[in-house]
Amino acid sequence: MKVSKLAQNIIGSEIIKLAAEVNEKVKQGEKIYNLTIGDFNPKEFPIPDELKQLIVDAYFANQTNYPAADGMLELRQAVSNLLKQRGGLDYKSDEILIAGGARPVIYSIFRALVDEGDTVIFAVPSWNNNHYSYLTSAKQVVIEAKADNNFMPSAADIKPHISQASLVALCSPQNPTGTVFTKEGLEEICDLILEENKKRNQDQKPVYLMYDQIYWALTLGDVKHFDPVSLRPEMKNYTVFVDGISKSLSATGVRVGWSMGPKFIIDKMKAILTHIGAWAPKAEQMATAAYLTQLDKYDAFLITQKQKISERLTGFHKGFQQLKSEGFNVDSITPQAAIYLTARFSLHGKKTANGSVLTTTKDVTKYLLDEAKLAIVPFYAFGASENSDWYRLSVGTCSVKDVDGIISNLRAALQKLS
Repeated sequence: MKVSKLAQNIIGSEIIKLAAEVNEKVKQGEKIYNLTIGDFNPKEFPIPDELKQLIVDAYFANQTNYPAADGMLELRQAVSNLLKQRGGLDYKSDEILIAGGARPVIYSIFRALVDEGDTVIFAVPSWNNNHYSYLTSAKQVVIEAKADNNFMPSAADIKPHISQASLVALCSPQNPTGTVFTKEGLEEICDLILEENKKRNQDQKPVYLMYDQIYWALTLGDVKHFDPVSLRPEMKNYTVFVDGISKSLSATGVRVGWSMGPKFIIDKMKAILTHIGAWAPKAEQMATAAYLTQLDKYDAFLITQKQKISERLTGFHKGFQQLKSEGFNVDSITPQAAIYLTARFSLHGKKTANGSVLTTTKDVTKYLLDEAKLAIVPFYAFGASENSDWYRLSVGTCSVKDVDGIISNLRAALQKLS
């Protein structure tokens, strides 16, 4: 049986593979702490009650036919106001495109801006840039980001490749690391892109920037989110954003995302999505529009949302630092945003109680699952090298009481190694 070359060679999700192992253990009755998926347990992180009721009301109002191809005007206007009032960004409704979450937005950005053989620059670990590059037959320039820069790429990393690039793909707050760009770091990258575009003639495609800020509302403590257009207004001509309510409002399954950027690009993305039909459902769009006109309720929800996330992330970070102080080969990076903790398990070469050696990161991951009952995602699932000993812990599915249980399980599992 033959399929297309694209289908034949596409790589499945490493996270889904790991999830299959987890699900099998759960079926066998084991209690597993599953911190793999970047999602929310609705029992711990429900969507706002007002939004839930507005969605129900919209269905009873028969908002069940096709939405507008670029999104309902009411929602695009509400998003425009949200961006201006809370993000300091000025985008008109015709510079905004609504879609069924961030994935179709990202796909349409790649399709609109990247030709076969074009160069796309992105850092790893990062979410799915490698797969979207594959789907558009792009040439990938992969930068391995380092822990000493909180796994965020720098202008110095990008500069050697910028002259060949068509697209730079950035994300902040970052998935999987939960870290953010500093003001200076992002300014330097913007200046690099602007400098390169001044060199190009009118027949050349400029370097564009895809800026994924789907987690921007979920910064913790005094951490501040920065975006390219606010820092360098000239970047508005070259920046296409990825955004939505999936993370800020725990609404991953509601499927309302959006992009904003230059109108001529947004129009092309709209045209692409009309052939895919990846629209957010009309009822959810109308409900989200109504909810986002109540920014006082939006603000109040975010205060609680961030408190709940911070409690979990801070608890895990303190737990890892306690384990580190006890002499175990683990570490973690201070959480800054999103729902992720970056943790390190430097366990390669360690022997288990039965004498087997943890030779690879896959061995370590399996040991943590078997002995600590903890399912987490190694950074190689996000494009990093296979021997990386860093991991993503996602806290959206756990309760606060799980934190102590997980740290206790880890301590017991680590004590068995020699």
